[in-house]
Amino acid sequence: MLQSRYKYVFLWPALFALLAVIIFPLVYTVLLSFSGWSVNRIGLNWVGWANYARAVVDPRFWQSMGTLYTMVALCVLFEYVLGFALALLLWKQSRAGRFFRVLFIVPMCVTPVIMAVVWRTIFHETLGPMNDVLGWFGIPPVNWLSTTAPAFATVIIIDVWQWTSFIFILMLAGLMSLPHEPFEAAQIDGAGPIRTFIHVTFPLMAPITLGALVIRLIESSKLMDTIYTLTSGGPGSSTETTSYMLYIRGLREFQIGYTASMSMLYLVIMLLGLTVFAKAMTRLMRIAPSTG
Repeated sequence: MLQSRYKYVFLWPALFALLAVIIFPLVYTVLLSFSGWSVNRIGLNWVGWANYARAVVDPRFWQSMGTLYTMVALCVLFEYVLGFALALLLWKQSRAGRFFRVLFIVPMCVTPVIMAVVWRTIFHETLGPMNDVLGWFGIPPVNWLSTTAPAFATVIIIDVWQWTSFIFILMLAGLMSLPHEPFEAAQIDGAGPIRTFIHVTFPLMAPITLGALVIRLIESSKLMDTIYTLTSGGPGSSTETTSYMLYIRGLREFQIGYTASMSMLYLVIMLLGLTVFAKAMTRLMRIAPSTG
């Protein structure tokens, strides 16, 4: 009994520090969101819900949200499909699998800003090698970073290149932890690779799929450093995500109170979206095994 009390003595200081780091910025951001404070004023002048009312009718805020979630949906979809496919290919490989497992982890270890600088050089419209490669096949040069659709696609390509390895690691770890009995039973029943995947592998991997997708959705929704380095939200505002727009409003235009209100709206919308997605995926996981 005495030992259990002592362990809490060492636990509480760390817990209080953690709560302070998490709760204080959140509470202070909420207070800022109800103020009109900026760097040009002294003190927090109370404005009530005015910042939120302004944010709700701000077309730039909603446009950035639409751009962000379109990017997030496409990035996570491609990353999941490619990552799962690569994990399936290397699942039962022994010698070659070890080499490619290490190789596929490399993009995830690169700093996003450095990675964006390298890709900006690759997609440079006059000096970059990408247009040279297209020229070998008779395809005219593409204005990758100064045209709306190519710039949007470039951001997605870079994010998929870097973070597919994350999905690959999680899915491969999940595949290697699956029990052997269901696959042996499917083999005895004469099920081929496709039927085994649909009725055995995929349902068993559903919990890991949910975790991987939720983690990537959360991380992708914070996409900013690549945008900042690669396109600066352009051309126009076609690649301006919510995080980058908040950076512009807060740290360039110094509208601190208004930026805080948009940040809180963004947080609430993201939490609601993730909750709906997680519940929908949970229902699909419950249905999937019964269809097999």
